[in-house]
Amino acid sequence: MRIWPGHPYPLGATFDGTGTNFAIYSSVAEKIELCLLDDNNKETRVELREVDANVWHCYLTSIRPGQRYGYRVYGPYDPAQGLRCDPSKFLLDPYAKAIEGNITNAQEVFSYDFNDPSQPCTLDSLGHVPVSVVISPYFDWGYDRPPKHEYNETIIYETHVKGFTQRHPDVPEELRGTYQGLTHPPVLDYFTSLGVTAIELMPVHQFINDTSLQDRGLSNYWGYNTIGFFAPHDGYATRSRGEQVDEFKAMVKAFHEADIEVILDVVYNHTAEGNHMGPTLSFKGIDNRSYYRLVPDDPRHYFDTTGTGNSLNMTSPHTLQLIMDSLRYWVTEMHVDGFRFDLASTLARELHAVDKLSSFFDIIQQDPIISQVKLIAEPWDVGEGGYQVGGFPPLWTEWNGKYRDTVRDFWRGEPAALPEFASRLTGSADLYESSGRRPFASINFVTAHDGFTMRDLVSYNEKHNEANGENNADGESNNRSWNCGEEGPTDNPEILDLRERQIRNFISTLLLSQGVPMISHGDEIGRTQGGNNNTYCQDNEIAWMDWDLDDRQMDILQFTRAAIAFRKNHPVFRRRRFVAGFDPVCEGCLPEIEWFRPDSSQMEDSDWDSGFARALMVFLNGAGIREPDERGNPIIDDDVLLMFNAGDDEVEFAIPGGVYDREWTEVVNTAAEVNPQIVFASGDTTSVIGRSLRVFVHEPSEEDIDDALAGAQNSAGRALSSKV
Repeated sequence: MRIWPGHPYPLGATFDGTGTNFAIYSSVAEKIELCLLDDNNKETRVELREVDANVWHCYLTSIRPGQRYGYRVYGPYDPAQGLRCDPSKFLLDPYAKAIEGNITNAQEVFSYDFNDPSQPCTLDSLGHVPVSVVISPYFDWGYDRPPKHEYNETIIYETHVKGFTQRHPDVPEELRGTYQGLTHPPVLDYFTSLGVTAIELMPVHQFINDTSLQDRGLSNYWGYNTIGFFAPHDGYATRSRGEQVDEFKAMVKAFHEADIEVILDVVYNHTAEGNHMGPTLSFKGIDNRSYYRLVPDDPRHYFDTTGTGNSLNMTSPHTLQLIMDSLRYWVTEMHVDGFRFDLASTLARELHAVDKLSSFFDIIQQDPIISQVKLIAEPWDVGEGGYQVGGFPPLWTEWNGKYRDTVRDFWRGEPAALPEFASRLTGSADLYESSGRRPFASINFVTAHDGFTMRDLVSYNEKHNEANGENNADGESNNRSWNCGEEGPTDNPEILDLRERQIRNFISTLLLSQGVPMISHGDEIGRTQGGNNNTYCQDNEIAWMDWDLDDRQMDILQFTRAAIAFRKNHPVFRRRRFVAGFDPVCEGCLPEIEWFRPDSSQMEDSDWDSGFARALMVFLNGAGIREPDERGNPIIDDDVLLMFNAGDDEVEFAIPGGVYDREWTEVVNTAAEVNPQIVFASGDTTSVIGRSLRVFVHEPSEEDIDDALAGAQNSAGRALSSKV
């Protein structure tokens, strides 16, 4: 092995076929040693003598993929000043492309003495911490191409790599819980038959099993405890020594071949090093003040808007560079199709408040690669003013927490829910239209990993998190749930029927709403967590998918598949623009949408304000879609009539007449089987039982289509002439 000066960029360990370049940033280091490990953890230390703009670097010939390594950083250790260099700690490369191992709950991992925290601990951490691994960047992608589904055509499925396959009977045991298992043919067939277009993976960046959880005999299951922003988590791979990267790439390639996008849930708001009492694993010992936000008056402590002990320093150009380099790497080298940003409000905090003009948003906006993939914000954090639903810039979409809350409230029968329910059903224009965004800015969801499953949402009034070891004090207490009459499991067939109907109501509403629907894994089969709404530490049967399905679960699965197919077949639910009333330049044209009382009279202001009203009928004009398809042609769809009844009692609905005179065929009924042979005409009445919805369609005749096309051409012509 020969030591050459190497280059300061790219950061990390870069193998070029002959040797490896190593580069690491630190503005406070006085000396840095690169430590190469053999199979027995014996170190060969190489001092980095080349420094350019605070980047320490060298090039080592003959160092090949699979080489394990880390760093020791010498410099000031003065926590009161925010300085925490500690050469006794074996540190991960912040740019490591592969990491293996975990931490042990041992004194060696911490830079302070357990018996006297004011004193440093100089015990060597090697053997108690994970290590970085040099990888090969070469992979045969073949003809891989990103599916690039438009937002309005997207259906997201949030899932967990391990939890989805760990108990799957058709996945070989050695592949369960892995990247390979997630694209094993029967699993991939399941995703395609379900009809989803994107898989949103819970964190797959290398994460750490918290020592506090180890103390309780638990482990970090969700993975929101990142320590490596470039490395796929090694616990989800069948091989190590850098080969986990190839397994991840093969998974992405397989999803793309199935026309499914891959979106990563990423955690750039904090790291696994915790607060001032946390371990020293990487950033803390390399350049604590650059990477973390410290309390200005007391830099010994960390500014925390994440609830995890620390927050990354978004005012530091090197932290911003780290995040952007990571995002770009996952798109260009790993071929992922987008990101969901955990606690994204934290990323927009420059000083204290969330700033829509922050540097983070600026650099995302101007980046030619990152700006072109799907960007989804979780638009809140735990800091003051952190709830920012509707407040992100136009490039972004958002987890719409208000959609979740409104739909839950509506179907459990809360009073005065109609106005907001109507807004959420039509894409939440009140949140997004004023900033120039479209309905697809709203990522609609009823449940997600954080909270009750959909089955538990209709089975429990209270959370039941006793297994987490925190005296049921963790997790959200206000779940807007309803147990349908009995807490938890029951043999009462009436309650079971009602719960199943409520699940179908939620799934139908989600897929009938404008915006982008997101399904949480297992909701389509009635998955339960036994009332635990915070399974972050339950890497076991509580959180894993159970594939032993009974008849009721199979019914829900078939219903979900049909509901997804119905949405895909009807562009009236996949609008790129917000629905409006009458077209001002199209005389005689029906509005795009109309709202009716159950008696088929049009809704008035007093009806919306009525606190007891829980029933509503909606007309969607299939010939009134005022946006062209991708080739500029008019879009003509069936007319659709939706009947919602969130009350306890059965409600009689009348089919509208007059200009809405049509023949209707039922296609969805969450309370009973539909009979496609029955035709409903204007003036007919039909009942919608309590807690259910029904959907009817009118297929236009050729004459209807000709009239609609002529109306669209006239409308376009008049709009053009008015502009001229």
